[in-house]
Amino acid sequence: MREHARWRRRRPLRTRLALACTAAVALVALGVSAAAFSIVRYELDHQLDQHLTQQATLVQQQHRDQGPQVVYGECNFLAAPACAQIVSADPAKPANEPYLLPVTAATRQVADRQRAGYFTDLTIGGHPARMLTTPMTAAPPGARQAVQVALRSDSVQEGVRQAGVLMAAVAAAGVLLAALLGLAVARTSLAPVTRLTRTAERIAATRDAGLRIDLPPGRREDELTRLADSFNAMLGELEQSVAARRRLVADASHELRTPLTALRTNAELLSRADRLTDGQRERAAAALRRQLREVTGMVNDLIELARDEEPQPLLEQVALGPLVEHCVDTARGHWPAVAFTLEVTGPGRPVAGVPARLARLVTNLLDNAAKFSPPGGAVEVRLTGSPDRLELTVRDHGPGIAPEDLPYVFDRFYRASAARALPGSGLGLAMARQIAQAHGATLTAEAAPGGGALFRLRLPL
Repeated sequence: MREHARWRRRRPLRTRLALACTAAVALVALGVSAAAFSIVRYELDHQLDQHLTQQATLVQQQHRDQGPQVVYGECNFLAAPACAQIVSADPAKPANEPYLLPVTAATRQVADRQRAGYFTDLTIGGHPARMLTTPMTAAPPGARQAVQVALRSDSVQEGVRQAGVLMAAVAAAGVLLAALLGLAVARTSLAPVTRLTRTAERIAATRDAGLRIDLPPGRREDELTRLADSFNAMLGELEQSVAARRRLVADASHELRTPLTALRTNAELLSRADRLTDGQRERAAAALRRQLREVTGMVNDLIELARDEEPQPLLEQVALGPLVEHCVDTARGHWPAVAFTLEVTGPGRPVAGVPARLARLVTNLLDNAAKFSPPGGAVEVRLTGSPDRLELTVRDHGPGIAPEDLPYVFDRFYRASAARALPGSGLGLAMARQIAQAHGATLTAEAAPGGGALFRLRLPL
C-alpha cells in the first residue's frame, strides 16, 4: 500500500495529466453510452407495450358481446398474431376452452376493477413474451372481464442485447480514444514544461546560465508558453547576475592589486625604519595611511554595491535644498582648488528618502565633477523644483564624456581612458545610480553644451 502511494506521488505530471484527461473523457463516453442504451431499451419496450395496448383495444372492439374465451390460439408463437383471451372475474365461469395464458388472482382483480392493468414478462412455449392484462371496458352489461394479450418479446430482447453490445463497443472505443487523446494532449500541452525541465537539469549539471528554453516559432501565447518566456527571462537575469558577479570579482581583484602592492611596499619600507631619515619615514607613513583609507573606502563601496540593493531603513521627509547646500560646503573644503556654485529655484518641497544615502549620492556627484575639473575650474550645482518632481544638475567644465563612454559611466570600475591617471576606483557613480534607483529617482549623464559633463538627477515628489 505504501509503495502504491509512493508511486502515485512520484508519477510524472504528464502521466497524471494523461490519466486525468483519459478518466474525464472515459466517464463522458461511458455516460453517453449508458444513456443511449437506456433510451434504446426504453423505446423498444415502449413500442412493444404500445402494440400490446393496440391489440387489447382491437380485441375489445371485436369481442365486446362475448363471454370468457380464448380469442386467438396462436400462443405457440409459430405465427405472428398475438395470443389473446378474455377472463372473467368469477372463477366459477371458466372459458369454453382452457386458458392458454396464465390466469392468477391478480388477473381476477383486474377483471373485477379492483386493480389497474399491468404488464408481465413471462415465457410461453419456450419463448420470452410480454403480456398485458387490462379491464374489459366493452363487456356486456353486468359482466366483469379482463383482456389478456401476449406478444413474443425475443426480437425486442435481441435488439436490446445488440444495442448493449454496440454501446459497450462504443464505450470501449471511447475509452481507448480518450487514452490516446489524453497522451497527445499531455505531450502537446506540457511540451514547454518538458523543455523547461530539461533546461533546468542541464543548467544544474553544467552550471551554464546561458542556456535557454527553445520555443518553436509561431507558438501560441498560453500560460505554459508565458511560463517558458518567464523562465527564459529569469535565466537572462541570472546570467547577467552571474556575469556581474564575475566581473565584480575580476575588477575588484584588479583594482585592489595596485593599492595592496603599494601598501606592502610601504610596509616593507617602514620595517627598515632604522635606515630611513625622519622625512622618509614620515612620507612613507603618510602614504601608508592614505592607501589604507583608499583601500578601506573601496572595500566599503564594494560591500555596498555587492548587495545589488539599498538597505531599507525608515524613510524621512528630507528637505533637499539644505542637504545639497551642506554637501556643497563639504565639497568646498575637500576641493579648495575648485569653485562650487549653488543655485536653488522653485518650491522646496521635501522628498521621502534616507538623508545619509541622499547625501552620499550628492557627494559622489560633486567629487566626480571636482575630480575632472581643471584647477580654478567651476562646478555648477542647480536644484530646481516643480509640482511633481525635483531636479538636481551637477555640471563641470572638464574634458567631458566621450560618446563611446556615455553608456558605461555608471558601470562598476569603469574608467574612461581620460580618467585612468586620476585617483578613484570607478565605484562612485555606480553607487550614486544605485542610491537613486532605491529612491525611485533617475540619474543620467550627458555631454554639457560648451564642454564638460552634466549629471541630472530627477526625484519624484
